[in-house]
Amino acid sequence: MEFTLKTVIPATAEKIYKTWLSSEGHTKMTGATAIVSDRVGEKFTAWDGYIEGVNIELETNKRISQSWRTSQFEDEEQDSQLEIVLKEVKGQTEITLAHSKLPESGAHYQKGWDDHYFQPMKDYFST
Repeated sequence: MEFTLKTVIPATAEKIYKTWLSSEGHTKMTGATAIVSDRVGEKFTAWDGYIEGVNIELETNKRISQSWRTSQFEDEEQDSQLEIVLKEVKGQTEITLAHSKLPESGAHYQKGWDDHYFQPMKDYFST
């Protein structure tokens, strides 16, 4: 299963990109502990270890591609794929998030992105 979400965040693409790929920034942005890296091939965890994955491709201030799974994935299920595209428009950034290769039971992640990422990010970058 797969889905694509879009939202606009009141921050520059550079600020969002750097925050997403910084342990301290990601933790503050979401309100849950994250250990992340800004290097291709590096592992990350987010939401107190609930999410884990690896940075596959990084295009500075433009695109983040990661393998992604949660502790709810079964051991035999493959990692899903996450692609985040940042497009700056007049000092704000449109985020297009494409999440693919999810297990069939993964429909709830669509709401999770809004509740646990997009809304907290809007609050974080608005202050």
